Amino acid sequence: MTGEAASGPVHGRPIRRVGWVFAVLALLTVPWTIWLAVQLPSSKPAAHYDLAWGGFDAALVLVLLATAWAAVRLTPWLPAVAAVNGTMLVVDAWFDVVTAPTQEERWLAVGMAVVVELPLAAVCLWLAVSGQQLLRRRLLRRVWRQQRRAMHAGMVPPPAVVAAGTPEPDVVEPPDLQRS
Repeated sequence: MTGEAASGPVHGRPIRRVGWVFAVLALLTVPWTIWLAVQLPSSKPAAHYDLAWGGFDAALVLVLLATAWAAVRLTPWLPAVAAVNGTMLVVDAWFDVVTAPTQEERWLAVGMAVVVELPLAAVCLWLAVSGQQLLRRRLLRRVWRQQRRAMHAGMVPPPAVVAAGTPEPDVVEPPDLQRS
């Protein structure tokens, strides 16, 4: 059973409402962020610093493995997992640099960020976008094949799947038929 069959069709209106809620939350966060930047001390000992970093890095390992699995298997989860992975890599680079206690460790963190973490984050962004395009092509190709089978069998083709805002044709032609 697909997610759409289990929970009903997905409509754009609730998604747009959530988008507006997030926009308002972002605007409300600006004064809070300014207040924190002004009020917080520049350094403060942190309880469980080792647990925080160890836990974050353990989660990063799991997300790296999930991204590897999703990319190798070309699963529908690839865009989401790759986006999470890229985000975690950027966050890791940022906090490695800004929390480095000495100048030497800061330069090491900058080097790791420039040579490893940020390039991997860029690859993850590429995987997220490419994975989304791949999934869209596969979906269009599947619908196109179903429609062709239905037409050859003399049946009425199923409704077409098209991008939002485009007129719905009788038969969906896939953008490309190359194997991916």
